[in-house]
Amino acid sequence: MKHMAKVDVLLGAQWGDEGKGKVVDTITPRYKVVARFQGGPNAGHTLIIDGKKHVLHTIPSGVFRPGIVNLVGNGVVIDPVIFMREVDALKAIGIDVKENLRIGRRAHLILPNHRTLDAASEADKGKGKIGSTLKGIGPTYMDKTGRNGLRVGDLERSDLAERYDTLKRKHERLLTLYESTGVQTTNEHEWMDAVKRLRELPLVDSEHFIDETLRAGHDVLAEGAQGTLLDIDFGTYPFVTSSNTISAGACTGLGVAPSRIGRVIGIFKAYCTRVGSGPFPTELDNDLGENIRQAGGEFGSTTGRPRRCGWLDIPALRYAVMINGITELAMTKADVLSGMAEVSLCTHYKVNGRMTDRMPYDICTDIEPIFESMVGWKDRSSIDGRLSAFIERVEQAVGVPITMVSLGPGREQMVLRETAAVH
Repeated sequence: MKHMAKVDVLLGAQWGDEGKGKVVDTITPRYKVVARFQGGPNAGHTLIIDGKKHVLHTIPSGVFRPGIVNLVGNGVVIDPVIFMREVDALKAIGIDVKENLRIGRRAHLILPNHRTLDAASEADKGKGKIGSTLKGIGPTYMDKTGRNGLRVGDLERSDLAERYDTLKRKHERLLTLYESTGVQTTNEHEWMDAVKRLRELPLVDSEHFIDETLRAGHDVLAEGAQGTLLDIDFGTYPFVTSSNTISAGACTGLGVAPSRIGRVIGIFKAYCTRVGSGPFPTELDNDLGENIRQAGGEFGSTTGRPRRCGWLDIPALRYAVMINGITELAMTKADVLSGMAEVSLCTHYKVNGRMTDRMPYDICTDIEPIFESMVGWKDRSSIDGRLSAFIERVEQAVGVPITMVSLGPGREQMVLRETAAVH
């Protein structure tokens, strides 16, 4: 019987920075194609290979595996300047992306003024700022939904210059609404040069490319950026990103029918982190939180900003499992908590005096987290009895098996739990 190929989805189950890049790198050998389906250079997927650190912002994390085709899907927004810098950095270490990279023609382009608009909008919010990475992501998606955007496929059109100028004039009118821009506009000549080089890379109609791959019997891995709790619809709005980070986003971000989705792998840390503003019920704004930040190297791979740290949030993780249809989980950074006499996890919230295990609509209200403490583990290099008990407690709480556990940043420090089961 012929293998029924599927699109497996791998995504973040928290506020991003869960270690998706490493997990993608671990499981890619079983796939023919790895495809990014949303977000842009606001993402930062870090991989440690042979002791060297590599950070990817737009190109899928399968690029370090030979024989894997990496697709940037239509749901992604691309800054040509940042993208070509990434291509050059890969070329410098011997990876020629022309062989294993494809770019979807329907992906939208981040223009120079998108970054200026992003900074101006954030500055205008004052104390209400959302913590944007200022990469121009929001304004680009606004042009996309406003039906004004430029797409990669437009680079092949004869009237590209006219389309660009029309959108540029619109941006200049919008900028007059703000008192301050906050940053200088990206160099337009640099952007134009990058666009010329981008056009020389292999461009495809991603929906057909994925369909042909599946019909040939090859599985596809859809790689998400950011995390579930930053989803534009189901995250902690308005402190969210501008795209659908959940599994449904893989369908619209690649042109894939829901019936073709297979496994959904959720990535989460043994604790929680968040970058920028927004609610964080289990945050440890104290010395313990700082200790976790330092031990885990919790500084943004895109912005360098320190990440806020806190205990694992089970109601939020259970919500991510539900909204994504997660079939299995991968837990990262278990080693960071090793050596603690005691670790905690939040099992419920108290909202307006009432106990609940659900994520409320308005998580920005005062929420009191209810914690459960467990004995900590000492071994950083293997799953000992106490870590195993922690893993099984999380499995029992969310109803999904944890099939992978990361015990360090290296490729070889990922432990596969073949016996993972939920009772």
